Amino acid sequence: MDIHTINENLSRGEIDQPQIFPHLDELKNAPYIFEVDFGLAELPIEPGILLIRGARQYGKSTWLEQQIYKTIKQFGPATAYYLNGDHILTAEALEQAIDDLIPAYQKDAPVKRLFIDEITAIPNWETILKRMADRGKLNKLLIITTGSKATDLRRGAERLPGRKGKLARTNYLFTPISYREFKRLCGEKLGAKTLIAYMLSGGSPIACTELATTGVIPEYVIQLVRDWIDGEVTGSGRSRTAAINVLNVLYRFGGTPVGQAKLAREAGLANNTIAANYIELLQDLGSILPAYPWDKNRNNLILRKQCKYHFTNLLVATSYHPKNIRSLDDFAALTADEQGMWYEWLVSQELLRRNAIRGGEILAPLAFWQDKNHELDFVLSEKVLLEVKRGRSSTLEFNWFPKQFPKQTLTVISTDTFATEQINGITLEKFLLENE
Repeated sequence: MDIHTINENLSRGEIDQPQIFPHLDELKNAPYIFEVDFGLAELPIEPGILLIRGARQYGKSTWLEQQIYKTIKQFGPATAYYLNGDHILTAEALEQAIDDLIPAYQKDAPVKRLFIDEITAIPNWETILKRMADRGKLNKLLIITTGSKATDLRRGAERLPGRKGKLARTNYLFTPISYREFKRLCGEKLGAKTLIAYMLSGGSPIACTELATTGVIPEYVIQLVRDWIDGEVTGSGRSRTAAINVLNVLYRFGGTPVGQAKLAREAGLANNTIAANYIELLQDLGSILPAYPWDKNRNNLILRKQCKYHFTNLLVATSYHPKNIRSLDDFAALTADEQGMWYEWLVSQELLRRNAIRGGEILAPLAFWQDKNHELDFVLSEKVLLEVKRGRSSTLEFNWFPKQFPKQTLTVISTDTFATEQINGITLEKFLLENE
């Protein structure tokens, strides 16, 4: 159904017909319907502009259609309208489309909401919203925008300074579904395989559903992810081959610190500046995050030293893995060290998810601690550190910790559970099920 026809139905409140909300139509036949939580429980009543950014195939468009449906049901006809950035070619066309819809809202509507899906597909979209906001045309509207463009994920807060209304929060990173939610719906069927299935899916609803129903992530899902990443790479004027080379280096080094010069050399790139550009692009997409060494005396990150690169979108990690991981058996065939890297990446993804829900800095880098003799995988705060191990562990393995960190606590994720005054051992599943 074309956009004009959809908006005609929204103006009349006729929203239960087929094809108005294609993603919701698909959801009716889905074996699993996952609840989404990315920190925005309810849309605000006040006007303003919301920026919601996140990876493809994680349910942004489905969520957006749900919000349009709820708005019309709660507040009545002509209180919400819809635009799709993939169908708007220019910034001027966006301005015209918004201008055409503004008079169509109910005069005394309790809310006036405009939903713009994939707005970042429109070049210079922010210029139009700035101009219209400055002219007072958007004063009564709540504009909800979604997108997955690289330049917008990390820099969205800079796009519309002072023009997003008086909302308490305006920037959101659309996160994967939680492990708790995946286990609630799929745990009975998957049993002991639930955790690994969630890891390979990255919390993407489409991949979660396929793994739970067939045990395999099909090639069409893999291709959807690769089309998104490859499109961002080529669209920014970069080489797809070089990007894959960089990803392959990240797989090889895993949780080992690596410098930009070595990354460039191993990936066959001309220099470390080029390598840094590819890393920045992947970070903008939310696919990886750097983890920098932490200086415990100054409580800051040491940016000049080698850092680790963790996958924080595990469906991307699955989609590009050189061993073509598609099933639980494929994962079981990996070496213990390779599986250990995935455990660290899953923790990284979970830390990113929790930080996004709390409203922390979008795509903020992670931190680890290291000296000549010891290393800890994550520094969560000045007083809380975290170590991830694939197999067994014990307090004796960390008897050095209280001397090195007399006022801090350490959580060790492994297959064993234990508790001392400063060190706690928990399973990976328990960590994922903890309250955020």
